[in-house]
Amino acid sequence: MKFLYTLLILFLLGSFTMVHADLAGGIAALERNDFATAAKEFKPLAEKGDVNAQLQLGYLYYHGKGVKQDYKEAAKWLKKAAGQGSVYAQYNLGKMYATGKGVKQDDKEAVKYYRLAAGAGDADGRIALGLAYANGKGIAKDETEAAKWLRKAADQGSRRARGLLGKMYATGSGVPQDDKESVKLFRMAAEAGDSDAQVSLGLAYLAGRGVVKDLQQAYFWMELAAVKGEDIALKTRDLAAKEMSAEQIAEAKRLAREWQQKAR
Repeated sequence: MKFLYTLLILFLLGSFTMVHADLAGGIAALERNDFATAAKEFKPLAEKGDVNAQLQLGYLYYHGKGVKQDYKEAAKWLKKAAGQGSVYAQYNLGKMYATGKGVKQDDKEAVKYYRLAAGAGDADGRIALGLAYANGKGIAKDETEAAKWLRKAADQGSRRARGLLGKMYATGSGVPQDDKESVKLFRMAAEAGDSDAQVSLGLAYLAGRGVVKDLQQAYFWMELAAVKGEDIALKTRDLAAKEMSAEQIAEAKRLAREWQQKAR
């Protein structure tokens, strides 16, 4: 478990390079959940310009682990790491500018960092840039550009991007309207566990859009999403149930239970 925890921390921080030997003390402290010691170990390395230490320190300050939570200090270290090309730092700094945490809220600056991360191939950065184009936040609204960046993230396997792109095909926003392509994307995202896509797929089955109408399938997908707290899933599931027999409902619930067990 300690080994997996270390890998998780490194993944969250966007570091896929070999960890420098000098970081060993900080990493060992993270494994012990001794965040205060980790911060002390990372600080001098970060000051010397070690990008991994800067990322770790930014993460600790942002979440208040081992140090007093300080968004400004987090932004300071993430900016240093971003300047060294860290896509994790670029993407998360973009989020901080979008929300005004530790920096002055600035949508244009957020887009600047999202673009850097997206250009380097980061799926989260591509989704953020796509949404910025879709909503016209920090940049002129351009649904075609939005779809382009979401497609790039979807092709990387991002379930969120697939669900969002599916909605664009459903409405013809930035792409030709195509219910079948929409359902295809919803299904990939839904099968990967995205609750929003599960709702969208359930609605497609309920309305028979891009797929043959199937109340049992509609109920099945809504049941999965409802477990995760999607309110619309509960309402739509109950709507489908009004047209279903008790046997059909029982079967849909059985399929949902089996799916959840396999997903564990």
